[in-house]
Amino acid sequence: MKKVLIANRGEIAIRIIRACDDAGLGSVAVYADIDADAWHVSLATEAWALNGASPAETYLNVAKLLACARASGADAVHPGYGFLSENADFAEAVIDAGLTWIGPTPAAIRLLGNKVSAREIAIKVGAPLVAGSTGTVIDASEVAEFAAREGLPIAIKAAFGGGGRGLKVVRELDEIPEAFAAAVRESQIAFGRGECYVERFLDRPRHVEAQILADSHGTVIVVGTRDCSLQRRNQKLVEEAPAPFLTAAQQDQIVTSAKAICREVGYVGAGTVEYLIAADGSVSFLEVNTRLQVEHPVTEETSGIDIVLAQLTIAAGGTVPVSYDPEPHGHAFEFRINAEDVGRGFLPSPGRVTSFTMPSGPGIRVDSGVRSGSVVPPQFDSLLAKLIVTGATREQALRRARRALAECEITGLATVLPFHRAVVDDGAFAADDRLGVYTGWIEAEFVNRITGDPQFSPMPPEESRRTITIELDGKRTALGLPASLFQLVGQFPGELGREFAGETAGETGGSALATGQRQQPPADADGRALRSPMGGSVVKWLVHSGETVNQGQPILILEAMKMESTVTAHRNGIVGDLSHGIGKIVAAGDMIVSIEAGPDSPV
Repeated sequence: MKKVLIANRGEIAIRIIRACDDAGLGSVAVYADIDADAWHVSLATEAWALNGASPAETYLNVAKLLACARASGADAVHPGYGFLSENADFAEAVIDAGLTWIGPTPAAIRLLGNKVSAREIAIKVGAPLVAGSTGTVIDASEVAEFAAREGLPIAIKAAFGGGGRGLKVVRELDEIPEAFAAAVRESQIAFGRGECYVERFLDRPRHVEAQILADSHGTVIVVGTRDCSLQRRNQKLVEEAPAPFLTAAQQDQIVTSAKAICREVGYVGAGTVEYLIAADGSVSFLEVNTRLQVEHPVTEETSGIDIVLAQLTIAAGGTVPVSYDPEPHGHAFEFRINAEDVGRGFLPSPGRVTSFTMPSGPGIRVDSGVRSGSVVPPQFDSLLAKLIVTGATREQALRRARRALAECEITGLATVLPFHRAVVDDGAFAADDRLGVYTGWIEAEFVNRITGDPQFSPMPPEESRRTITIELDGKRTALGLPASLFQLVGQFPGELGREFAGETAGETGGSALATGQRQQPPADADGRALRSPMGGSVVKWLVHSGETVNQGQPILILEAMKMESTVTAHRNGIVGDLSHGIGKIVAAGDMIVSIEAGPDSPV
């Protein structure tokens, strides 16, 4: 193994690039059009264009990724997390192409990535778990039958999902049809498959997980445990290691069953076995993530093991770093710094990072995917960076975390930093004798006194790029540059200026985009326009043109940064023409639809 193609972007791509450098391996970055100037592209040994804008056109396109591997001479592929990292077909395609897959076998991914078969394996090895469907559910009526038999609340989950996408909690029977449809839809968008299953939902549970490393020589170790209970919309925000306040019995159940599950399928590489701990202390198997986790740094800091470097070693046929479960040293927190506006309900906040200043000092580590000037596009994850803080004890780590978070400064877009600063002082999280937070704590109990971020501004348009053909050392090749640069060069006199300015406006993507300016829709004095509160793509219209609606009624669903949000009517009236089709990208502030005041509809 000499050169690794990284089938990912942002923070995790940079993390893998650095591990490759530590191992003396070359690294190959790939990039979507909007990522052409991204940090991971400049840090890799070389970078190759995927020529597209959406995830489906780029980081989810197996053919393009393998073509880049062939063209670059890469002999291995690391998928990172998200995208195709848990896709068995992709792993198989990589292996069939004669490349080394840095991850578990396709067979293990299929068995454990399918949450239904993973449950069956957990039952076989005696892992603790709650009641669930015996297979996938076909329709909403089958979900209703399960709820009538087992009781409410229930959770509808994507069988091939993760990260909270394709997960819907149902507390009333009449919520089942829409919840099932939404779970299927989210699963199809995020993972390319819509199969779902159902299980009992545990109220107020903690989320605890075991980090696994296993090699092809039969050694399986638990590198450490983590608590990931602080979540919003079922997506983790803060993680810590080791998981605090576990009893000896709980610790033993988690470690023993995690190893047993992985041994049962002949697991190789890094993986995570996740559990829920109910309010009564009972432990229940949740799922297995057959990939590297976002929160792996807290386990690295408390175990002394470089998990990404271990992945590379194991993929090359080597062994795990140690043959025993290491005892944790100290305590570590990870704070995910996402582009989300806490004061507006954690609304996705894509945009441009104007300035990016991170803390330093003892026990501080920052894994970032952005820097000052970076563009954070709406079509990808909201994660900007991860702040990892380590101390000798949980109390010391918390003190350092308060100081470090106070020193963080990011301008240009809204981030979750205000939430992090608040939660490290909240008694439910910071108590020295118990952990009072749980997976739904933010929605249920967190008193959000944080106002909308005054720095929040709509996402500027993706600056279009223009490609021209040039001759370099006698060889014709394509050169891609920002369209605005061509506009600048176009001011030069003579033929050069005319050539670069492009008298074909279509090549530059249109004058408004070429100059980096978005044309705002005309202002409407009568307030007819329903404007988008965020940048994103249209997932589903919930009304029809000509339909009478009331203020607050759901109008459509937007998806941004892997999260769905419902946009509601701003007034009573009649819905106008639905001009934005499914998949259409809208920017924050764009008019989505007009709502005209009807003759019998008070405004």
